[in-house]
Amino acid sequence: MPTDPGEPGRVAEAAARMALGHVVVTSVTRDDLADGGAGAFTETIRALRTRLPAARIEVLVPDFRGEDASLRAVVEAGPDVLNHNLETVARLYPEVRPQAAYGRSLALLRRVGRSGAGIAVKSGLMLGLGETPGEVKEALRDLLEAGCRILTLGQYLQPAKECLPAVRYVPPEEFDAWRAFALGMGFERVASGPLIRSSYHAEALCGAGPETKALVS
Repeated sequence: MPTDPGEPGRVAEAAARMALGHVVVTSVTRDDLADGGAGAFTETIRALRTRLPAARIEVLVPDFRGEDASLRAVVEAGPDVLNHNLETVARLYPEVRPQAAYGRSLALLRRVGRSGAGIAVKSGLMLGLGETPGEVKEALRDLLEAGCRILTLGQYLQPAKECLPAVRYVPPEEFDAWRAFALGMGFERVASGPLIRSSYHAEALCGAGPETKALVS
């Protein structure tokens, strides 16, 4: 299915009507498109800048199959935050994300961090899929090395019978411990808890107001 050329304008209009101060733009994976959907992201960013110039814009993007031109187009459109979720630890990628690649996701984040565009780099992990504490620490070190400074950690929940089951339900106090650990490593902003998702309180987590302090301290 081709992208809808009118969609970016409608997204911008909806954001303006809601008077949003922080807009999160995401999409389904469009590996069927030559640019992986990058054009839709760039046009939406530009429409938002025109219609709502004071808003912060966060994009939650796929890996664009590792195509540098697609990522570069999104970066050059100038979002304030670029989020791409690592999702899980390296060992579990073949089972959890068979269409993706651990190294490819890290490379995408690294390219954004080293682009010099001043874009905040954000990522997230789902816990409860069978990962070990050591593997989580390794993934966090990899994210930090890639330039990620904003992090979300949440519980994996099985969305349908045919999907992978949750191996473990991580208790809230363990999420608290992971948040403290990540902040101690050097992450600047961390939201960690059973119900945290990648866009959870995005304006507070990625902003600079008092809400941010409450989330990460």
